Amino acid sequence: MSDLGARLRAQGKRLTSQRERVLAAVGRLGHGTPEEIADAVAGDGGSAVPASTVYRALDALQELGLVGHTHVDHRAPSYHLADHATHLHLVCRGCGWVGEVDLDAADELVTRVDERLGFAADVSHAAIHGLCRSCREKSS
Repeated sequence: MSDLGARLRAQGKRLTSQRERVLAAVGRLGHGTPEEIADAVAGDGGSAVPASTVYRALDALQELGLVGHTHVDHRAPSYHLADHATHLHLVCRGCGWVGEVDLDAADELVTRVDERLGFAADVSHAAIHGLCRSCREKSS
């Protein structure tokens, strides 16, 4: 956490107990919406933290590159530790299941987009929607 404090101070920010608690909650959850993170912070035994403080802490931690987010559906983003951004999210439109596949599964897509458009795609925030095996079998 001392490294986190130094990084925050370098950007003119302070290491507050709320930011520490939010970062710890994201780590415990793996993935979480701001509401889920706020609930995890509320349940960690410390004092209550307003939802607006959780949102501001997530913004600050994302600016520092410590957390990232993915939009797995049309609801709130799902936050995760930055070093956890090693996969694509798979979201079933049938049952709502959310799975993961390594980022390298999109290598060919990223290469083709670069070759055709000169665009360097960052798929670390991507969610791919479709049907899981079970829902595909039910629809057949």
